[in-house]
Parts: sequence; C-alpha cells; structure tokens
Amino acid sequence: MKDTLKTGFADRLTAAAEAKKAQLAKFQPKPMAPDPAFEERIARREAEREAVRAERAAAKEAIRQAALAAAEAIEAAKRGERKERKALSKAEAKAKRDARYAARKARH
Repeated sequence: MKDTLKTGFADRLTAAAEAKKAQLAKFQPKPMAPDPAFEERIARREAEREAVRAERAAAKEAIRQAALAAAEAIEAAKRGERKERKALSKAEAKAKRDARYAARKARH
C-alpha cells in the first residue's frame, strides 16, 4: 500500500492521541454559566413560602379563635345553669321560711 499522504508512524500516533483527547474532552463537565434569574427565583420561592406560612398561621388562628369561642359558650352555659340552680334553691329556701313563718303565725 502506497502512502499518499506521506504520514509516518509518529504522525499517526500523534493523531491518534489527539483524537483520544478529543473523545475524552466530550465527557468532561462544561463550566456552567451563572443563571441570571437565580436570585429572582430564590426571592420568588421565599415569597411563596412566606405566603403559605401566613395562610397556615391565619387558619391556625381561626381554629384557635373558634375553639376559644366554643369554650366561652360552654362556660356561659355552665354559669347560666349554676345561676338557675342558685335561684331555685333561694326560692325553695324562701318558700320554707315563709311556710315556717305562716305556721308560727297560725299557732299564735
């Protein structure tokens, strides 16, 4: 076979080494360019998180207020029952006193 390009053994070795380097360079990680919207995206994400936190806090506060109102309603009902019982016992005691007074009056 005739060598038309006139390349010697050393030239072929050099070409093979360069080809191998080029193949390996394909697999090397490329330097990344910084994303121009990186800071903006972080700020937007943080704003979304804050909105979710505020929404959850508002919901939690509403639940707490509802529970507090329910507890106050229960306490008011208990107070009302207690007042009613006291009023009944006062009325019964007054009726007893009046009955004793009337019995004493009737005896004299």
